[in-house]
Amino acid sequence: MCGIAGIMQHDPSRSIDPAVLVAMAAIQHHRGPDGFGYKIIDDRGVGFSHARLAIIDLNAERACQPFLSDSGQVMIAHNGEFYDYKRIRADLTSRGYQFKTKSDTELLMHLSDRLGLAGALPHLRGEFGFAIYERSEDRLTLVRDRFGVKPLFWTMTPEGFVFGSEIKVLMAHPAVKRRIAPHGLYHQLMQLMVPGTTAFEGIHAVQPGQQVIVERRGCKLQVKVQTYWDLDFPLLRDRGTRREDEDYMEELRRRFVEAVQLKLEADVPVACYLSGGVDSCTILGIAAACQQSPVKAFTVGFDDADYDETAISRQMAEAVGADQDIIQIDGGQLYDHFARTIWHTERSIYNTFTIAKLLLSEHVNKAGYRVVMSGEGSDELFAGYPQLRLDMIRHGMEDASPEERADLESWLEESNRLFKGNLLADQPLDDPALTALIGFTPSSLQSWLSSAPQVLDLMHPDHRAAVQDYSPGQAIANALDPDQIKGRHALDKAQYVWIKTQFESQVLCWAGDRVDMANSMEARPAFLDHPLVEFAVTLPPYLRFRGHSDKFILRETMKSLLPQALYERQKFAFMAPPSHTDVVKQKAMRALADTHLSKAAVEVAGLLDPASVDQVLLKHADEDTSDAERTQLDAVINHMLSVQMMHEHFIASDLPKRAREQAAQLGWAVA
Repeated sequence: MCGIAGIMQHDPSRSIDPAVLVAMAAIQHHRGPDGFGYKIIDDRGVGFSHARLAIIDLNAERACQPFLSDSGQVMIAHNGEFYDYKRIRADLTSRGYQFKTKSDTELLMHLSDRLGLAGALPHLRGEFGFAIYERSEDRLTLVRDRFGVKPLFWTMTPEGFVFGSEIKVLMAHPAVKRRIAPHGLYHQLMQLMVPGTTAFEGIHAVQPGQQVIVERRGCKLQVKVQTYWDLDFPLLRDRGTRREDEDYMEELRRRFVEAVQLKLEADVPVACYLSGGVDSCTILGIAAACQQSPVKAFTVGFDDADYDETAISRQMAEAVGADQDIIQIDGGQLYDHFARTIWHTERSIYNTFTIAKLLLSEHVNKAGYRVVMSGEGSDELFAGYPQLRLDMIRHGMEDASPEERADLESWLEESNRLFKGNLLADQPLDDPALTALIGFTPSSLQSWLSSAPQVLDLMHPDHRAAVQDYSPGQAIANALDPDQIKGRHALDKAQYVWIKTQFESQVLCWAGDRVDMANSMEARPAFLDHPLVEFAVTLPPYLRFRGHSDKFILRETMKSLLPQALYERQKFAFMAPPSHTDVVKQKAMRALADTHLSKAAVEVAGLLDPASVDQVLLKHADEDTSDAERTQLDAVINHMLSVQMMHEHFIASDLPKRAREQAAQLGWAVA
């Protein structure tokens, strides 16, 4: 895992300052502390740079990126991992291709030479974000992995096209405008992002499974976007004959074991994140069976019994003989690291578990590890989240009686009472645009969309006026592919929408890559091996949610591997206790609010309305406010703190200067 950056000028004769490329690499030093490189194709106005985290081929000189082909026709900068690369390399070698490194990146150059980029993409298995420039076509292509595990951003300036693994990388370029957009602010304050957008004006995210293709026409660059992969849940009419449960389980077992084996491939030790959930526990169990020595397992614990999972995680670690390392975090401690976390997430957060994850990855790094396997993706594939199961109950159980559905819904909401007002909306909401597209408004979006009126009141009058006639639900609906939604089962629709919205921007972004790579930590989500996913989307809905059992097929397939208590335990979302749950956390949150949400700070940033901010803080402190509403207000306060810190980090600060200073401190300089 690494960080990439690059520039393509409108005018090919316009020179590229190599110091800018070096600075763009230096500002993401946390993604690649093991060295940097840059290359410029002078007569084409194209330059790439790279900050390297050594995981495959530890030879600093041999595997230094960017890679330029011997012919000078192709240049590549790559962030991520290609699994199964040894087999592909052997196949290419047998066809006469010669490799200079042991890096998995080099195979992309030869594979695309043999098959073309479009032909090579189906063979790439893993998580990645890469840039490839083809001189013969005068074409730059950005490619992001199928699920968005690895981030990749781009913008267009008067000088040309700029890209990078993080937003701050783009902002290190002097020509890139730095401004929080009104619509971006609106979505940051409600947590819910439109796919492909960011908080910042003119800065876009490459979407999962997509290519951004940049071609020069005269002295003007043109950008087009193409999708090369999508989930493609089966149409209801194509689901075919029902197979025995055991047939599905055996295929799941085979594909899952293969995925874990592939994710263990590295030239450095691989550890596991371990919570009290089925996902990380099954990964740990298979990983332990694959290795001769005990697997290192890292767990985070909280000082609130309602949210702490260390006791049940210990059972799994003991069952497989893992070497478990637990970092215990108190809720007040989390707020000390809030601003540092926002520097890395580059977007708002609604719960401080993001900060806990940052501290966990820091602990793992200090313990001498830089690769871990994680359980992201399981809830998305097997309907683990309560919001997905609620949609199944309400819209996907045609054979159930009204009484049966009411009983299941009552059970689900009671068993997830801690998340009322957050993961589950306090009251049902219907968004006309989403309902028109999907047939219902997915529960995963309802709690955040329900905060829209309150969010409008929070915004500075100028920003509020700019979004007065804007519909966030309509914007999200417009960004979704209707051909991937029409004719599908209700649960398939709910999972698809979650994966395309909250999963990419939340779970994989600010709870995943951004806080892991903040500490030079590569996290590998085994459940997101795409052959496993392509099988999982074919699973009948009743195998994902049956009775009171979430992720039914995964539990049953791995039943023999799991301790009884874990097998019987319902899905519990990984969350940190909200600030209103004890006095220490409230005090810590208030200290941050006194600094970042003071009237003076709010007026300087010009993003929020000071009077409305005060009203939220007063209502949150009022003990007569219900727990569900205080939970939602806790998220709103976290969002307000986030956007204020984003302004301080990315707007008020001189990022090009900061990047140059970082390069100087590192000793990274133009050759």
